[in-house]
Amino acid sequence: MLVRRLFLSLFLMFTGIGTAEAAVRAVAVTDVNLRAGPSVGYPVVTTLPAGARVTAYGCVRGATWCDVGFAGWRGWVAAAYLEVLYRGRPVVLGPAVAPAVGIVTVDFSRAYWDRYYVGRPWYGDWPRYNTAPRVRGGVVCNDERCRYGYVVRGPHGGRWVRHGTIIRD
Repeated sequence: MLVRRLFLSLFLMFTGIGTAEAAVRAVAVTDVNLRAGPSVGYPVVTTLPAGARVTAYGCVRGATWCDVGFAGWRGWVAAAYLEVLYRGRPVVLGPAVAPAVGIVTVDFSRAYWDRYYVGRPWYGDWPRYNTAPRVRGGVVCNDERCRYGYVVRGPHGGRWVRHGTIIRD
C-alpha cells in the first residue's frame, strides 16, 4: 500500500496532474504585490487589487509566503495578505490555517523561476535575487549580521519587518 501511494505521488508530481487538486481559493485583503519569489527582495510581477480572487498552490514552510496564480500570472504573495474560507468564514492565511484548508508546503527553486519568468526583464538576474536574507531560528540574517524584531534592509533595498512572524526567504 505504501509503495502504491509513493508511486502515485511521484506520478502526480512529475505529470502535474495533481496540481489542481491541491489548489485552494483565496482572496487578496488589500492591494498587494505579486512577486517573483517568496520575499520582498524579489521583483514585482504585477499588483493584485484588493478583493482579487487567486488560486493558492502552496505555501513555504511556516506559511509566510504563498505561491499563487492570478489572471494568467504566477508568483508569490505574503500570506498575511490572503484570506481563505475556514470553518465557513474568511480568515487570514497563516501557519495554523494553511494545513487545515488543504494548502500544501512547497519550495521555491530555480526550476520555478525558469518555468514562469523566462522573457521577463529580470529573468537573467536569478543569482542576484536568490541572495535574500536567511532566517535562522526566528532571526533575520544578512551580511553575517543578525537582527531580531525590527526592520532590517535586505540585500536589494527591500525591508524585512517582524510582525509576529518574520517574513522568510
